[in-house]
Amino acid sequence: MRIAIVGQSDFGKAVLEAFLARRDTVAAVFCAPEKPGAAADSLRLAAEQHQVPIHQFGSLKAEEAHRTLRALETDLGVMAYVLQFAPQNFVSIPRHGMIQYHPSLLPQYRGPSSINWPTIRGDTRTGLTIFRPNDGLDEGPIILQKETPIGPDDTLGSVYFDRLFPMGLAALQEAADLVVNGNGIARTQDESQASYEGWCREPEARVNWHNHVDVVYNLIRGCDPAPGAWTTFKGKKLQVHAARKHPARTFGQVKGVIGAVTAIGEQGVFVTAQGGQIEVSKLRYDGGKKMPALQLCAEAGLALGTILGG
Repeated sequence: MRIAIVGQSDFGKAVLEAFLARRDTVAAVFCAPEKPGAAADSLRLAAEQHQVPIHQFGSLKAEEAHRTLRALETDLGVMAYVLQFAPQNFVSIPRHGMIQYHPSLLPQYRGPSSINWPTIRGDTRTGLTIFRPNDGLDEGPIILQKETPIGPDDTLGSVYFDRLFPMGLAALQEAADLVVNGNGIARTQDESQASYEGWCREPEARVNWHNHVDVVYNLIRGCDPAPGAWTTFKGKKLQVHAARKHPARTFGQVKGVIGAVTAIGEQGVFVTAQGGQIEVSKLRYDGGKKMPALQLCAEAGLALGTILGG
């Protein structure tokens, strides 16, 4: 199979290496140009290492990008973590068109932060979709889907790196074979079930300790490791990672005022929310390094009775 890979970052690199490992021909890699001062793109570096031709167009709408892809005469295009807009007249160039990976069960959670939001919302399942890209946002016909549970203590990191990442590599290869062999029958997405969520970034990741302990806990784990749920201490950002929740059995058992640090121990700090306590094991203060909570408390002066988020 002769393919072109469109993507970037670690997932794009892994997709490239997965297709090369099974001896497919990767005719070229298309990845976005790196911004000045940004880290080198993993996919580009891997393509250089494997001596795969690299094309970095500022826009995939450019005629030069289309002309380049047409000249490659590929069987299939594989889109792996693509943030550039790929128009229909670009994705239709390969002999069998293109396929794209999306880490949710489409049509639910269309959009760029589709791994964060199911965990933040307390969903108990998520998955991935391989679909045919069109000019809509994650709206194209579905070729295949794979489902995975979200456990009560899963984080963004465990859901993605332990499951959706390796599952995605296998699913892209499976879908590629189906499409090229003429068995990739796609079904239209059910728009009545569709939902779209925007980016989960700094504003969305701020902790409101007045929310119920379940809501606070889901936000922390859905943002761990990125973008990192946060609160404030002495007017500066304090990111909270590696959390556990301790619901109170009755309302009267809730200890301390909302947002108060009620205990500091070897394993972490306890902070009061509605209906219980959040235990946090790792903290990152004011742009510094992530460190054990006990160590940060000693270095930053975080003490018992401190009210966070004020």
